[in-house]
Amino acid sequence: MSKANMSLLTLTVIATAVLENNRAVNQAGAYPAAGGLAFGITRSDAAIGDPTPVDVQGTAIVTAGAAFNKDVPLMVGTNGKLIAHDADGDKHAVARSMEAATADGDQVEVLLTPHAGVLVTAA
Repeated sequence: MSKANMSLLTLTVIATAVLENNRAVNQAGAYPAAGGLAFGITRSDAAIGDPTPVDVQGTAIVTAGAAFNKDVPLMVGTNGKLIAHDADGDKHAVARSMEAATADGDQVEVLLTPHAGVLVTAA
């Protein structure tokens, strides 16, 4: 599995929870709720109060929360891990897999999906 990524934009958040590297995080510095909006992917571990770099555009290495295929939309699962999107229109797709994950804990490269946080449902 890939261990390289190409970040086009890395910003900083202040951790409001203990954060692990390669996990989805929101702008408040915590893991988003399952299916929630992610600001980006952490590039390092962080203790509460620590500034941490977050990849917000480009590709990133993420921790999988379950197995998923290559080239599928991903959403936040638990603890900032990414899982295959369940097609529920009330949940945010935050990335697209560039390789398959075979199990929880795999490190895989994803393409971050830029969005404004607006959910659009079919008419």
